[in-house]
Amino acid sequence: MLVPLTVADADEMVGVLAGDLYAFTGGTAPTLDELRTRYARQVTGGPPGQQWHNWIIRVAGEAVGYVQATITHEGRRAEIAWVVGERQQGHGYATEAARALVAWLDEHGVTTVEAHIHPDHAASAAVARRAGLTPTGRFDDGERLWRRGPA
Repeated sequence: MLVPLTVADADEMVGVLAGDLYAFTGGTAPTLDELRTRYARQVTGGPPGQQWHNWIIRVAGEAVGYVQATITHEGRRAEIAWVVGERQQGHGYATEAARALVAWLDEHGVTTVEAHIHPDHAASAAVARRAGLTPTGRFDDGERLWRRGPA
């Protein structure tokens, strides 16, 4: 289900990411050129001190979204995110992918997993909870920090 990101994925993902996915996070759907540029940067693995890991969520070969993790603190902390296209929402894909991502992080020695979620985004909060994260009292740029593991 999780397939490592390639620049070529932009061609399919531009359609998946179209629509009103950015209501809670702000911004607009990326163009194909923007997505190709973003993916070219993301597949580099990240700058010194960070490890970028990005996967496309695929169901029966079709891209339905993505998950990502930025690992810092010498491999002990990860910030994660997930996005599933509007047409593919409501089937549990985000939950399954987020759980798989957290399990992968566990296998690689990450002890703290965090996600920032808009307080009104009930679906993402449910995904975070199902992936083992709990809400904290901390907010960054209007988004609540969810965490699993030590602060």
